[in-house]
Amino acid sequence: MKIREQLHVSEHRQEQLTRAMELSLVGIFFIGLDRGNVGIVVNSGIAFLITFLPAILERDYEIPMDAGLSLWITAAVFLHAVGTLGPYSDQTFWWWDHMTHMLSSSLVAAIGYATTRAIDRHTEDIYLPPNFMFVFILLFTIAFGVIWEVIEFALGGLSTVVGTSVLTQFGLEDTMKDLLFDTLGGVVVATWGAAYLSDVVGALTSRLDGRSRKAD
Repeated sequence: MKIREQLHVSEHRQEQLTRAMELSLVGIFFIGLDRGNVGIVVNSGIAFLITFLPAILERDYEIPMDAGLSLWITAAVFLHAVGTLGPYSDQTFWWWDHMTHMLSSSLVAAIGYATTRAIDRHTEDIYLPPNFMFVFILLFTIAFGVIWEVIEFALGGLSTVVGTSVLTQFGLEDTMKDLLFDTLGGVVVATWGAAYLSDVVGALTSRLDGRSRKAD
């Protein structure tokens, strides 16, 4: 049974939460404009655009995106955007950055799991044992986390030149903690991904099968 079912959160309530966060992102965007803060504007603007992704995937690619998945995606980008309002640090909300990293990395892991599992089911030339799949998802998530930290470092260096920061890095210790929570997000998906992403995997597999038939 899925967590949202155990908590008795209805689909309608999940949709309401998603809409509330989308509206809040619009508010955060205008807060950024009012403050003249490029970081808030960029992060909230990109986050708001990402909230349209589930609808696009379902409409254009026929990938089922239920209310829970839409809420998952929206919550990840919303919490990240809220973090840019600041201040959040080890002295205030020390857990905020870790929470957003874990949630965001779980989305990355979900993308890796669904895509890889669909390819595994689509072709007999590729076979990924369950134990290997677990390790692969962890490595995929950690690799993406490392790339993200490199981007944060590069943008942090750039901000000292242009005077505007889009992403913030708090040092080596913070980076290692970020990677740790990235790994935890990957563990969650690697462990329970099959329960939450089976419909997405099935749709991706059908799409790959359809492409193969057209190619033949």
